[in-house]
Amino acid sequence: MVRRARCDPAAGAFLVPHLLPMLDIGAVVSGFWPMPGEIDIRPVLLALHARGSTVALPETPPRGNPLIFRHWTPDRPMIRERFGTFRPDGDVLVPDILLVPLLAFDRQGRRLGYGGGYYDRTLAALPDAIAIGCAFASLELDEVPVDEYDAPLHAVATERGVILCERP
Repeated sequence: MVRRARCDPAAGAFLVPHLLPMLDIGAVVSGFWPMPGEIDIRPVLLALHARGSTVALPETPPRGNPLIFRHWTPDRPMIRERFGTFRPDGDVLVPDILLVPLLAFDRQGRRLGYGGGYYDRTLAALPDAIAIGCAFASLELDEVPVDEYDAPLHAVATERGVILCERP
């Protein structure tokens, strides 16, 4: 995507002051290890850990299954996953809040993912969880096409701030 190619992954550091105040310190928060070109939310993960929050990162299971989340700390060994990501070797956790990667989003909470349906299946399996997309502000579209299986986001965090979604 041309828009994303012009973005600096280090802009993820700007998400810290926007996200931390809205994330409950007692919640289990799942993040993600960035793929090349994605906004790098590792500063958010480090800030969450430093304040005492429990952080998990996804393990990608076989296609057709929801994600598995494993406890992460900065000193925990990481294991290479499919699709160029990494996951920790920690215990399995169930997140209360999910920080979700995406390719595009709109203000109604619709997102364009990578096509595997992992987050849609995961969010369907965790109906009480809060889903917050993490992306570059330039990836916002007027409207993202969706189908019946696409799970909407509650908010989207960008380097410019947090957008609370107008969910249908």
